[in-house]
Amino acid sequence: MNPTEQEQVRSKSNDLIYGLHDRPALRESIFAALQHLLAIFVAIITPPLIISNALNFDLETTGFLVSMSLFVSGVATFIQCHRIGPIGTGLLCIQGTSFSFIGPIIGAGMLGMVGGKLNTEMALSYIFTACMFASVVEMLVSRLLKYTRKIITPLVSGIVVTLIGMSLVKAGINSCGGGAAAEADGSFGSLVNLGLAALVLFSIIIFNRSSNRFLRMSSIVLGLLIGCIAAYLMGMIHLDSIQSYGGFIIPVPFKYGFRFDISALISLGLVYLITAIEAYGDITANSLISGEPIEGEVFERRASGGILADGFNSMLAAVFNSFPNSIFAQNNGMIQLTGIASRYVGYYIAGALVVLGLFPVVGLVFSLIPAPVLGGATLLMFGTVAAAGIKIIASTQINRKAVLVMAISFALGLSVEMVPGILDHMPETIKNIFSSGITTGGLTAILTNAFIKIKE
Repeated sequence: MNPTEQEQVRSKSNDLIYGLHDRPALRESIFAALQHLLAIFVAIITPPLIISNALNFDLETTGFLVSMSLFVSGVATFIQCHRIGPIGTGLLCIQGTSFSFIGPIIGAGMLGMVGGKLNTEMALSYIFTACMFASVVEMLVSRLLKYTRKIITPLVSGIVVTLIGMSLVKAGINSCGGGAAAEADGSFGSLVNLGLAALVLFSIIIFNRSSNRFLRMSSIVLGLLIGCIAAYLMGMIHLDSIQSYGGFIIPVPFKYGFRFDISALISLGLVYLITAIEAYGDITANSLISGEPIEGEVFERRASGGILADGFNSMLAAVFNSFPNSIFAQNNGMIQLTGIASRYVGYYIAGALVVLGLFPVVGLVFSLIPAPVLGGATLLMFGTVAAAGIKIIASTQINRKAVLVMAISFALGLSVEMVPGILDHMPETIKNIFSSGITTGGLTAILTNAFIKIKE
């Protein structure tokens, strides 16, 4: 943000009803917490649904992963809002399952293929082991923040975010066609699947264009609901496939064991590096909106603590069989909307997420969402991620060097996504590392931006 924009946001922050350290009344706290939950709920449960769909996990496994995502997001949000020692921002800062890691996670899960068939336990053990150890990268960045910001410039960050969005579009369109189950029964890309995905996509667009702020905030939820109703009427949702909705989940650390693979570690480590820089931007925006300083010792302590918590919470997520967490930028807008920046509201949000995660009925119900319904919603989400990356790039000076860095990074990153067979003759470790367009393009962006020198 430039100084003028900062002043505009500061003037808006003066209209806050409750500041960072104020304690709103119970009714107001619950109302604000519900609006935050509305903004984040679908975003938290979608990554485990996409990953499960891509790796063809059964309903029970999918439901468990969704439940653990909610549980861990609650714990992570409490740590960010409360600040435990040096860990956390102490702001109303919400954490949830990150979309940025989906591509490398699916790649890590494919390591569980045995004899042409995926072993679920093996796949998840590779995923969670890599997520846990790679999270150290982000924790190290939090301690070396001023140096890493010189390496991961807005140009590099924008390129990687754009590649994340473009890479995820492949997973989204695969879901629109019906996913792995449709490929197996020959119905992939049928008019029924594509029509259902289109219904969800257009419903979300219509609600998102509404002048009613509540319809706009809940556009994805409403789109999914319309899709699920249509799918149920078409006989695509089978409630009898779930034997029991009851019970209570007791989180079990390291449920799937350990399996280590260096290629998965490197791929995920790069995304953690980029996520740290994104977190810095989100914390800056949150501080600004909350009327808190965005420079000086207090801010730097908050920023480093928030990034440290981002990494620590992702490690905690892997321990409790969930996927990496990151700070949710959309909740910054919710602070402006409600006029409530109190970190104590975060405790209500955290508590609600933990409770929702401990009851299997929540995860099991959402695991029934058909792939085309999910695809219709995520296709738009992933396109938005790519657009956000382009916006970051556009905020920088596009000189000859920047054009060259973008050209090389996008060319190499997208080439391995579109023609994965190009790596077939490489050693297995090299193939696993560079099969992700995010890793290939991201590393290329870092290196070319650092070493290419052009005299203008």
